[in-house]
Amino acid sequence: MNSIEKQLLQATKPELPIRKDWRIGCIGAGFIVNDCHLVAYHNMGYTPVAIASRTKAHAQQVADNHGIHTVYETWRELLDDTSLEVLDIAFPPDQQLEIVREACKRPNIKGILCQKPIAMTIEEAKEIARCGQDCGKKIAVNSNMRFDQSMRALKYLLDTKELGEPVLATIEMRAIPHWQTFLKCYDKLELFSMGIHHIDIFRYLFGDPEEITCVCRTDPRTKFDHTDGITQYTFHYTDGMMATSLDDVWSWPGDPCQEDIYIKWRVEGTEGMADGSIGWPKYPEPIPSKLRFTSVRHPGWVEPHWDTVWFPNAFEGTMAGLLLAVEKDTEPCISALDNVHTIACVEACYKSIREKRTIALNEVLK
Repeated sequence: MNSIEKQLLQATKPELPIRKDWRIGCIGAGFIVNDCHLVAYHNMGYTPVAIASRTKAHAQQVADNHGIHTVYETWRELLDDTSLEVLDIAFPPDQQLEIVREACKRPNIKGILCQKPIAMTIEEAKEIARCGQDCGKKIAVNSNMRFDQSMRALKYLLDTKELGEPVLATIEMRAIPHWQTFLKCYDKLELFSMGIHHIDIFRYLFGDPEEITCVCRTDPRTKFDHTDGITQYTFHYTDGMMATSLDDVWSWPGDPCQEDIYIKWRVEGTEGMADGSIGWPKYPEPIPSKLRFTSVRHPGWVEPHWDTVWFPNAFEGTMAGLLLAVEKDTEPCISALDNVHTIACVEACYKSIREKRTIALNEVLK
């Protein structure tokens, strides 16, 4: 392994808190908690000690799977547990603000990890951020694609100017999502549930855009009403750089046709380019994401390899970021305040769809 490969491998590893025994209470017991959060926490030696969900029976099943000894009937009862120090929320986004408000009243709670999206409107996202600021609690958002291994390595290449100045970035997703039941209650679908990963990762890699253009169509396979099933959106930056994503969730008509699903990405710069793929679409098969790059300083293809995967290993980093913020009394690396801008980008996409025009981000943030 050469020097640059070692640096890229190191870049995929999150900074870890000193303490691992922070007492974590989990609100939610769905797939993302059972298969990702709690697996990641076990891997890192974190300490989830209590759980609650919409039904105690389901929470008990997940607790049994992961050795959690305390199960509460409701999330309100869980919040009354004064031994808890950190809260891990994985409820539908329209319900998170109520939980955060109540959690902020508990002096024993030092940090809160919200599921993404943090809210369904920018107003509620701002309110969650304000709640944390007003009571001095650290609130982070589980924007876990920021800890996908290929994205961490790509961020290193961009930060070190290995690729020069970025010119164009693209993401192409061909997926077959199993829409979560609660999404049927919303008219907003793809951008808030799947596209938000790519919207947030563009911000993580390149910062806030100046303008956003978005088009969409409904997904003919999805049987409940929605606005955006298949979307394409482009971020325009002040220096001319563009980042665009095509999110196609009708990529396989079903048997007997062969499926072809993937998430591919590519970044071109003035002194190099990188491309790769995200391993998630083959879940639960543990396929690591991939990255390769070529540049003026490294004219051959450089292709590091790692054993960790987005699901569940990225969730080690999102919780670590919150715990570090609590320990150091700093803003979390994916703070609620920062995430307001991700929600603003989503809102700009929907505004672009409705009004059939390019939207300046400041129109939504003001």
